[in-house]
Amino acid sequence: MSAITPINTTHPLTLALFCKVVDNYGDIGICWRLARQLHQEHGIAVTLWVDDLRSFQRLCPEVLLTPETQYVAGIQVRHWRDQEGHFAPGEIADIVIEFFGCNIPPGYIQAMAQCTPRPVWLNLEGLTAEEWVEGCHTLPSPHPSLSLTKHFFFPGFTDKTGGLLAETGLQQQRLEFQQNPSAVCDFLSGLGVTPAEQVGLKISLFCYPQAPLQALLTAWQNSNQSITCLVPEGVGGSTVAALFGLPAEVPTQAGMVARHGALSIRVLPFVPQPDYDRLLWACDLNFVRGEDSFVRAQWAGRPFVWHIYAQDENLHHVKLKAFLQRYKIGTDTLRAFSLAWNGADEPADWSTLWSTLASDLTDIARQTSSWQNKMLAHGDLATNLLQFSRGLLQQSQQ
Repeated sequence: MSAITPINTTHPLTLALFCKVVDNYGDIGICWRLARQLHQEHGIAVTLWVDDLRSFQRLCPEVLLTPETQYVAGIQVRHWRDQEGHFAPGEIADIVIEFFGCNIPPGYIQAMAQCTPRPVWLNLEGLTAEEWVEGCHTLPSPHPSLSLTKHFFFPGFTDKTGGLLAETGLQQQRLEFQQNPSAVCDFLSGLGVTPAEQVGLKISLFCYPQAPLQALLTAWQNSNQSITCLVPEGVGGSTVAALFGLPAEVPTQAGMVARHGALSIRVLPFVPQPDYDRLLWACDLNFVRGEDSFVRAQWAGRPFVWHIYAQDENLHHVKLKAFLQRYKIGTDTLRAFSLAWNGADEPADWSTLWSTLASDLTDIARQTSSWQNKMLAHGDLATNLLQFSRGLLQQSQQ
């Protein structure tokens, strides 16, 4: 990838990232990772506009709930309350990103149109492995009444897309952690995982409520090897609550632990993003959901099963199959399990499906590095996005 040259050396490049928290933690999780990388690795002065500070705080405890404006890790965080407000051209960032078409305030758009030169305006879309994104990536969309053009920017799995979020040095950090058994043990112990629970198969579980969880937990209870399942508080709903003898309407709490047959299930608190990465690195198998944890699982060097966000008319099954077609790791076993987990196929027997996957985990883990190297060759999302934006800024100044 070619080097990125500064547009203006008199002040740092500014960027405004607008995020509406729709999918609990995935949206803000992605935006916070992107904001941090742009600031820490590229020196961009980032303002993150977010409408749900409480969800943000779950992933980043430093976030305060009451301020309209605060600085966290060098990034200006603005509480985005509504679509109102008047903005002057001097308040507009050089690069403006709306995450997943979240419709930024009209007053901000009006001020963008008064800037000379015009700011770069991007719609950062959701991740999909479908082929059509290659034709839509970086496409322009002129505003119907203002002298502004928005461009679509798609993350993805090929060199014709924007790539995946990955901080510089991430793989080295992971390897150093995974190759240090004491570090892994200390981390898990800090979450309350006992030495006995660390001996068996360790599985992190993050899924949506519609997952066929009861059938899988039953298979784990009847497994011929000990399994420790680490699940964030509140995840798994009534199915997990029942293992603790709780009524369906009572959520699980961090610190709870229950044992049924071969299965030990421990409830973890929601942890900051760096600790979630370590959890993925420390486990033998990771169940992830949505987009943010899905991408982090790909960098973890461990087998994973993706629970995709459900869409009308089962469009999510199309996206799931598109990814599995590209991934091609542990193909038959992982594909069959993933389709059943997402309701795209009916398993003949969950016990058989699980035992087959469990026997292939070591082989699947060995294959993950080839996928990681392939994805890294496309460049990371933050760098690719910034390179594209700088090109547009240079054009606007000519």
